[in-house]
Amino acid sequence: MIKKKDQYKKTVMKDMFGGQGEVVLEHFWEKDELKANNRLCAKLQVEPGCSIGFHVHEDEEEIFIILKGKAQVDDNGTQSILKEGDTLLTKSGEGHDLKCIGDETLELLAFISLYNQDADQ
Repeated sequence: MIKKKDQYKKTVMKDMFGGQGEVVLEHFWEKDELKANNRLCAKLQVEPGCSIGFHVHEDEEEIFIILKGKAQVDDNGTQSILKEGDTLLTKSGEGHDLKCIGDETLELLAFISLYNQDADQ
């Protein structure tokens, strides 16, 4: 199955998880299009100074892959700076946040996979 860029659904989240500003999600595939236990397969764009607030993942894990820009993250209590090519894995029961730092838009891929759940739910 092929999906062209102009077919991706875009959503804008304001103050995501208590963060600041807007995060644009460009959904490559949505949960109802996938048979595997995934609920997010998207590119996120975060403008300088904008952020995703700290939140904990339960019964799922999330992977971030930094494509462009620089992010300050709290990885379950550990502060780090991530740049192009760096990744972050947040497992079930762990939490994270993310803030775009620097002068350019932060772009990252985000994938959330669910644990022990039927993909059709």
